[in-house]
Amino acid sequence: MTDPTPGKRTELSELGEFGLIRHLTENFTIEQPSTLKGIGDDAAVIDYGDNVILVTTDLLVEGVHFDLAYMPLRHLGYKCAAVNFSDIVAMNGKPRQLFVGLSVSNRFPVEALDEIYEGIRLACKRYHVDLAGGDTTSSVHGLFLSLTVTGEAAKEDVVYRSTAKENDLLCVSGDLGSAYMGLMLLEREKRVFEVDPGMQPDLNGYDYILERQLKPEPRTDILELLKTAGVKPTSMIDISDGLASEVLHICEDSKLGCRIFEDKIPLDAMTVTAAEEFNIQPVTAAMNGGEDYELLFTININDFDKVKNLEGISIIGHMTEPNAGVFLASNNGPLIQIEALGWNHMREQE
Repeated sequence: MTDPTPGKRTELSELGEFGLIRHLTENFTIEQPSTLKGIGDDAAVIDYGDNVILVTTDLLVEGVHFDLAYMPLRHLGYKCAAVNFSDIVAMNGKPRQLFVGLSVSNRFPVEALDEIYEGIRLACKRYHVDLAGGDTTSSVHGLFLSLTVTGEAAKEDVVYRSTAKENDLLCVSGDLGSAYMGLMLLEREKRVFEVDPGMQPDLNGYDYILERQLKPEPRTDILELLKTAGVKPTSMIDISDGLASEVLHICEDSKLGCRIFEDKIPLDAMTVTAAEEFNIQPVTAAMNGGEDYELLFTININDFDKVKNLEGISIIGHMTEPNAGVFLASNNGPLIQIEALGWNHMREQE
């Protein structure tokens, strides 16, 4: 392959996933007045009168985004659908339709594809989403899935990443780091199996973190909880690439800084135990692990009393003026600058 500009070659790893997206799309302009939000959030926002249509798409590649050595096909189908529904939820919307593109090699029989689609069907049934279309094609090798989800929200209900305000409280749903520790456990048992195929995986007692990795759920319940409490987030994003990465997205897009307090980050006991087994700091799993698909959001400080006792929601920090930076206040005192060290699709392969 020849380079389009002689003498110049920029590696994908230099830009990273989000840098590449910005690079490829920076010269595109919005032509349609109905496009309220294009690239740069969890979903696009299309104006159709009183309501808006939310659209998100995701491409998943075998060997990059999932490993069939330990990912059951039915779980793969469910997870692919659920994590895309989560992008709509992160906009404070409801997922409505799903479109699935599938590229598959002849190494997979029809029965394998049946399992994938059964997982998709179960996710659609649980979250009342219609499979409304898609496409299938052959692949030279491996499995590729491309999913597009449309959703709906009232125009005044949509929440963006870019609308946090100084002094807003930073909140998160559920607990963090568990999906990453589930992945670490699966990877460990895979390596053991590769050395000795006669060894059975040792997964007893780890049900919670394994489920968090293999079968994540979009937090539609949190939206209902906040609505009942009379609280609309001032900004929101789902946690796919780790808490650190998502906090930086909100700070960058809202042009603010923030402080997160380590002792406020919610961790499940099993996550802590597994992290200790792997000699990993639990907070590191939470900050950089990813795939929790919890909601990270900000609220007006005046809504503190409405949120402080809501089950499943933790207040972990607050937004600051931009020059104050983005920091984690550690348990032992010093402020640690937050950097995104989580999943990067464009990282150079070893």
